[in-house]
Amino acid sequence: MADYGAGNLHSLKKALEKCGAVVKVTENMKDLANAECIAFPGVGAFDNVMARIGGARNSIVEAILGGTPCLGICIGMQISAEGSEEGCLPGIGLIDGRVIKMKTDRVPQIGWNRVSSNDPLFNGIDSLLFYFAHSFVISPRDPSVVKGTTEYEKMTIPSLVRKKNFVGSQFHPEKSGISGLRFLSNFVEFAEDCL
Repeated sequence: MADYGAGNLHSLKKALEKCGAVVKVTENMKDLANAECIAFPGVGAFDNVMARIGGARNSIVEAILGGTPCLGICIGMQISAEGSEEGCLPGIGLIDGRVIKMKTDRVPQIGWNRVSSNDPLFNGIDSLLFYFAHSFVISPRDPSVVKGTTEYEKMTIPSLVRKKNFVGSQFHPEKSGISGLRFLSNFVEFAEDCL
């Protein structure tokens, strides 16, 4: 798991371990390219995260495109885009499109909201209510990568994106109780199947 100096590391590490994952936290972003699975935690600003990733960007992208499963949460999902209105540094670029500021009266969205999705990562989850805390959203050019959406005021937010082995959630599963743990458990199973 990437430690870029701002992420919600402890909660996510604890939740993933509860779901059976063996988690190693690293500040050296180059280590991620050799990991069996990559996790980008939530919380942080786009440029700060990308500055920490720095020169490891290309090797991380190659690893993911080569089959390494990857989970990005909140800002960890947003950095998968080409860039963001929040900053000026380029993103990782796995997802074609940009991150935009939410066009709603109340920003940020903070609290529980429903995800609409048929994705297998939600298998076994009775209530698709998850915890959100964000002011920006990803806006992919290819709508087929959007696997879950959430309605907030009059805006439809991509709350789950998938491309190859990359999974990005705008919500915080590690803060979403039983539903979040089941989502993470389903991701761990997905990651194991990729190995």
